[in-house]
Amino acid sequence: MTTGAMAGVMLDMRKFVAPEFVFGLGASRLAGQYCRNLGARRPLVVTMPDLMEHGWFRDILAGLDEHGLRHAVFHDVSENPRDHEVARGAEFYAAQGCDAILAVGGGSPMDCAKAIGIVHANGQDVLEFAGVDMVARPGPPLVCVPTTAGSSADVSQFAIINDTARRVKVAIVSKTVVADAALVDPAVTLTKDRELTVNTGLDALTHAVEAYVSNANGPVTDLFALEAVRLVGEHLVPAAQDGQNLDARAGMMLASMYAGLAFSNAILGAVHSMAHSLGGYSDLPHGMCNAILLDLVAAFNYDAAPERYRAVASALGRASGAEPGPGREGVLEVLRAFKRRLGVDKRLGELGVRREDLPRLAELALQDPCMVTNPRKPTREDIEALYAQAF
Repeated sequence: MTTGAMAGVMLDMRKFVAPEFVFGLGASRLAGQYCRNLGARRPLVVTMPDLMEHGWFRDILAGLDEHGLRHAVFHDVSENPRDHEVARGAEFYAAQGCDAILAVGGGSPMDCAKAIGIVHANGQDVLEFAGVDMVARPGPPLVCVPTTAGSSADVSQFAIINDTARRVKVAIVSKTVVADAALVDPAVTLTKDRELTVNTGLDALTHAVEAYVSNANGPVTDLFALEAVRLVGEHLVPAAQDGQNLDARAGMMLASMYAGLAFSNAILGAVHSMAHSLGGYSDLPHGMCNAILLDLVAAFNYDAAPERYRAVASALGRASGAEPGPGREGVLEVLRAFKRRLGVDKRLGELGVRREDLPRLAELALQDPCMVTNPRKPTREDIEALYAQAF
């Protein structure tokens, strides 16, 4: 990119939205203090049953007790949160007389918590908020404690909810769902297993890559996105190899947060649109879908943003000990080699996707708002072909 072109990009008007966040060991134990400071008396804790078994979760609840906060717990949340779960959560919130929400978990509890809040505040079905800036009133005070290094829901203006009738994930994009505070504590990720570590880590990488090549990128999002790519390249393999490696866990939490700040503002692209379609239609793990599709979409998009893809490959390659070769194939080999190091080799056919589903999956993916910022505009035939390549 020439100096003149760079100056033009830097002069483009951009908006950047971010919550208050605290990063570091012990941040999760500030949940009680932050809820109280936001005026809460009875927060609703939104989480998942398996997380409630851990000592750090009990510490979070103890912190609420120490600050005199009588809490209620809602844990009826699936890995891909459903519209009816949001409705039940909103009913529970009202019945319990809650006045704030504390989300503890990965993207599913945090997205469900955001949706519960806006449903309560607006008195509408959650699916009515699908799209960009469709929420009239913000929800009650929201504090997020992320427990995976990947979803970045704690710092983003996204909430992703499964429309069960249409079998599709819908994206709610609004600054009204940005948390009031994100408490990012690497220690709570020490209990994650290897598969979850890899899948959520590749979700963070995909967030960063898609934000960097997005047609809504800007100098501030670029800064966070490329550093997130570098951090994933440096820390994901060690975190997967040794789940108790606290330095690697911290590096991945930082990568996830940076990637979230980038994509929350630059939005995403075809990988996420296609993964949302798969997650809603076939109920597949989001991070795994991203991992399968990342290099295939990069090959499709490459000519629309070659310098940006090469910058991504350089950042990832240097961190993981390799420099990309020339052109498209050099970039793709860096992405594929990184996936191989992590043992990621699943195909859609192995996950139960049928070839006869591809037209419907492509149709749903094209309707996803993340597709708008993909650097190359695909047709339905293009999306079908990319899905077919993933078999």
